[in-house]
Amino acid sequence: MKIWALGFLALMGLAGAATAPALAQDYRAVLAAPDRSEADRSNDDKRKAFELLSFVAPKTGARVLDMGAGGGYSTELMARAVGPSGKVIAQNGAESERFAARAKTPAMSQVQLAVRPFDDPLPAGTEPLDLITFFFAYHDTTFMAVDRAKMNKAMFDALKPGGFLVIADHSARAGEGTSVGKTTHRIEESALVAEVTAAGFKLVGSADFLRNPADPRDVSVNRSGIKNDEFVLKFQKP
Repeated sequence: MKIWALGFLALMGLAGAATAPALAQDYRAVLAAPDRSEADRSNDDKRKAFELLSFVAPKTGARVLDMGAGGGYSTELMARAVGPSGKVIAQNGAESERFAARAKTPAMSQVQLAVRPFDDPLPAGTEPLDLITFFFAYHDTTFMAVDRAKMNKAMFDALKPGGFLVIADHSARAGEGTSVGKTTHRIEESALVAEVTAAGFKLVGSADFLRNPADPRDVSVNRSGIKNDEFVLKFQKP
């Protein structure tokens, strides 16, 4: 059984899964919602959306921060998963026309946009969060004017004790560390883990559903011509 599946079952509780509907999210129903766009449905295949949701495990009513939200694909997934009783904050370093267009849809009604620096992602007074997602944008901070130690500490401080941070990104080759973020849009997994755990997080899970061992990881992810090798990691605030 994959690590993500073990983690998901552990969160549900094997003995009580049948009697704990609040934890047994129907992520297939989330993805099958008839008002989702065809572009998002196409992206589901690339992102392995069901596997991703199952690993991240957003719950009804949860408070979520989506870092580097971009056009809002993952933000909308989180919003749909947590439902009307939840809250999603979408952090973007700059305004996005694609996000602005998506924000007008009913599915985004409980989403708050925060156009803020990566290392200061939340407005003062934000209530503690249950979950932070950071998908395919951590590597961008390696060549931007971002204090990543401050960023990681800000995410740590924003979470409730026991809260989770889930990061997915493009894998760089061993020894490349954070040096190729701008050229190949990748980051070495071990380098990212070292930075995040230095802020106090514990690495508690990983998943291989976006892996591709055949990727030589020597060219930009935008022109590799094959499925990129990507890692997905789950961290927890003790």
